[in-house]
Amino acid sequence: MTGLNPSFHLLLSVSDVTRLIRDSLEHQFRDLWLEGEVSNFRMPASGHMYFTLKDEQSQLRAVLFRSEALRLRFTLQEGMAIVARGRISVYEPRGEYQLVVDAIEPKGIGALQLAFEQLKERLAREGLFDEARKRPLPPFPRTVGIVTSLTGAAIRDIIVVLRRRCPVVNILIAPVPVQGEGAAQRIATAITAMSALPQVEVMIVGRGGGALGDLWAFNEETVVRAIVQSRVPVVSAVGHEIDVTLSDFAADYRAPTPSAAAEAVVPVLEEILERLGETAGRLRRTIRTAVLMQRHRLDRSLAVLCETRFRVQRQAQRVDELRDGLVGSLKERLSLLHRGMMQRHHALLAQSPQGRIRTALVLVPQLVKRLEQETRREFIRRKQSVEGHMTSLDVLSPVSILIRGYSVIQTVPGGQIIRRASDVAVGDVIQARFTEGRLLCLVKEVLPHPVS
Repeated sequence: MTGLNPSFHLLLSVSDVTRLIRDSLEHQFRDLWLEGEVSNFRMPASGHMYFTLKDEQSQLRAVLFRSEALRLRFTLQEGMAIVARGRISVYEPRGEYQLVVDAIEPKGIGALQLAFEQLKERLAREGLFDEARKRPLPPFPRTVGIVTSLTGAAIRDIIVVLRRRCPVVNILIAPVPVQGEGAAQRIATAITAMSALPQVEVMIVGRGGGALGDLWAFNEETVVRAIVQSRVPVVSAVGHEIDVTLSDFAADYRAPTPSAAAEAVVPVLEEILERLGETAGRLRRTIRTAVLMQRHRLDRSLAVLCETRFRVQRQAQRVDELRDGLVGSLKERLSLLHRGMMQRHHALLAQSPQGRIRTALVLVPQLVKRLEQETRREFIRRKQSVEGHMTSLDVLSPVSILIRGYSVIQTVPGGQIIRRASDVAVGDVIQARFTEGRLLCLVKEVLPHPVS
């Protein structure tokens, strides 16, 4: 009978073999580009993303660690077709090979465009782009705020148009970087600060044209929310007419170019002065016509007045007589009214509400004090009740059981709790959960009766 003699062979542990396989795979497959469909996607509290990359015939486990996941501009979702770059490695505790992903791009659409569509859909569901919340621009603003870069052509175009159309308008500029790292936060901060200035009545936010990546700061959520929360109407003037950003949807008015934004916020002063001159001329002509008509009516009234003057004189004497009688009657009536008023005045003083109010006000502090005492007693009672419930919950908590030295035995996989030794078989892998950490165990023997 032939047997194996360990002295003539190199003995390796499972960990040694797994480590050798890992080193070999990582050396041979250090930089791979793979395409496939995302399935079994999950992202625990650690922030790492675990998923399976599959095609029609095969599948491969993959992991995107938190540091790389934070750099994704779009949201990875179940069923998404992607192109992933990474390296093959081995997860030693399970002896499984997996793809450690360094970068992901959506297949068939750019990451920026996908991020644009995903964020647009989410903010639209919140109502940030609703037309009902957008405000009209003021017709004659005295101060215009501008949030843009001082080095681009956009600021020059805006100032030139504003000065040409309305030289008397005041201009406040908040210079910010319009692209690059941190540009979005700087733009949002400037919008908020400009909105807080009481003299600003309308605001222009924008920059010149560029690629989608150059304009991306105006697609950031922080900029969109700053525009929505602005106290004054905001005009978006980002890029050229064909460029579309999320700031355009959030703004109260979207201008195709920075120059068009300046034209939208201020009127042409010369045209206003010309219309005022025409209006003044029409007003003068209207007044002159009205004066002539009133003069004609006055002349006719004077003629009628002369005819009636004599009748008035004849009635004047009669009026004097009637007046003397009326004065006497009025004096007598006033005297009667005065006596009645004095009687009612004394009656009201006897039933004055001021005295009743003063009496009632004395009770208010007493009632307030009683209310405070009752509130304090009720608060203490409820606090004691909550503390009692919390103590009961702590006693019943599974965590307190684990703290006393017990553990929970579960199946792997599945996580079902094992209550009897007969629920497992030799060779099964089980896990023991403690207060801190877990143990993966291999069943070597099943003892049906407790060990004495």
